[in-house]
Amino acid sequence: MNTRKEQMEAFGRLLDILDELREKCPWDRKQTNESLRTNTIEETYELCDALMREDQAGIKKELGDMLLHIVFYAKIGSEKGSFDIKDVCDALCDKLIFRHPHVFGDVNAGTPEKVEQNWEQLKLKEKGGNRTVLEGVPAALPSIVKAQRIQEKARNVGFDWEKREQVWDKVEEELAELREEINRMDDDKKEAEFGDFIFSMINAARLYGINPDNALERTSQKFIRRFTYLESQTIAKGRSLKDMSLSEMDVLWNEAKQKGL
Repeated sequence: MNTRKEQMEAFGRLLDILDELREKCPWDRKQTNESLRTNTIEETYELCDALMREDQAGIKKELGDMLLHIVFYAKIGSEKGSFDIKDVCDALCDKLIFRHPHVFGDVNAGTPEKVEQNWEQLKLKEKGGNRTVLEGVPAALPSIVKAQRIQEKARNVGFDWEKREQVWDKVEEELAELREEINRMDDDKKEAEFGDFIFSMINAARLYGINPDNALERTSQKFIRRFTYLESQTIAKGRSLKDMSLSEMDVLWNEAKQKGL
């Protein structure tokens, strides 16, 4: 691997290149925080996709794209006289040191769970930090990830089940309420109860060490593989999916499962 000196030189080279692009490239020169924002979201999802696939080459590429956005925002900040990349790094370093007193101080935290509990308490004490436990959960997070973060933060201040097995009673309770509202055909209450049921399942996933977003993504990718096989086999037979019966589709679906798709 590269030495720290080589890593720092590479980072300095990136900053020099961006300075030149900002000065000489018409496209780079006209970019703003707002114009870059949607691209940043897209790059984040592309990185997440590469991470899920354990695509090392893809991860390296997408990390580069994310790093470009970080230094670009810092460059815009420096042009406004607000901050530059050094200020970003200094603020991050200060935060990491403050939130890790078990490493840089004399606090004892021997488990990851204890570290997370300390982390939430320290965030509440930070100058300019969160005033409430849930304030730090971004409003724009995808719903499943947001629910998971809400539950994790509540857990870190002691709001959690005494035994994880207790969560299944809550899951069953929410499922029963959902079924009741479905039978009543009240659209608004159906949606509300369905949300409660999903929230309880995400809670169960958290308690049993399952990442619900990763789990759902794996299932979605599995469905895509099997449905694509079903579709390709149907086309190979000169037929259309619309002309096939469900039982015929099931045969091909089971073939896909047997092939490990």
